[in-house]
Amino acid sequence: MIDFEWYRSFIFIYKHNSVTLAAKSRIMTQSAMSQHLASLEAEVGEQLFTRTTRKLIPTERGKQLYSLLAPHIDILEEKTQELRINPSSTTKTIKIGTTRDLFAEKILAPISKMNLTTITYFCETDELLDLLREDRVDIILTNKKSSTPGIEYLHLKEEEFVIVAPFETVVPDFTHLKNMELWLLQQRWISYGLELPFIRSYWKEFFKVGPQIIPAHVIPNLHLILRAIEECKGMSLLPTYMLKDDKIREPKWRIVFENMVVRNELLVGFKCKHKNKFLINEFINHIKEHD
Repeated sequence: MIDFEWYRSFIFIYKHNSVTLAAKSRIMTQSAMSQHLASLEAEVGEQLFTRTTRKLIPTERGKQLYSLLAPHIDILEEKTQELRINPSSTTKTIKIGTTRDLFAEKILAPISKMNLTTITYFCETDELLDLLREDRVDIILTNKKSSTPGIEYLHLKEEEFVIVAPFETVVPDFTHLKNMELWLLQQRWISYGLELPFIRSYWKEFFKVGPQIIPAHVIPNLHLILRAIEECKGMSLLPTYMLKDDKIREPKWRIVFENMVVRNELLVGFKCKHKNKFLINEFINHIKEHD
């Protein structure tokens, strides 16, 4: 008779390509994990992995078994996690991956109106896809779309980005885009990353070339970038939703070239197998209603 724990151990070994790493993840001894795999292979009648000096490589039978088991194991793990968090409640749990900026602006307010328990993981945009692929989250909120098989994206909204500079910045009148670009290239810039996200999109949109900019500061947090601008550390591209009128204090920043706006799509990413999952649809609808 097959033990359910053999299946769980097989899934962990498959994801880690290693008995040692799988054993650590499951908080088991390596010998117990190896015994689970050996027992399952004996029951199946075939090897599920090819052993190399560096890692375990799944055989065709192993791949087939994983594709059959993984969705069911995921559901069981999710239900178990929900019971651990709140065993006496029917409240559902959703695991979210996003950046701190997007959480503060798009998720924090609407979650108070959801009949959901949320578990949020923060990381940079380029790392969000890994969380989703590894089933550590159910959903990601991101502005970067990948072409990874099995991952689907839904449009949530469109963001608008503008150049924001210290309030004292004197902006000349320009009649030619080339002169405007030369002036902008002479300014100090604050970027979200070394690859110049948002800044690069702006340059491509209006100047049709890549920006020849070495940022004075790289700060991977939009709210901290705004604070740096207020302290005259440079200018940057920021979303307009962050630039709400503040009538309580004197302004410390200004929008430069207000009519020149670059747009960026905000997306919700999830695995295709969860496309019709009620929990994910409920979450997306709450976010849209709040906006």
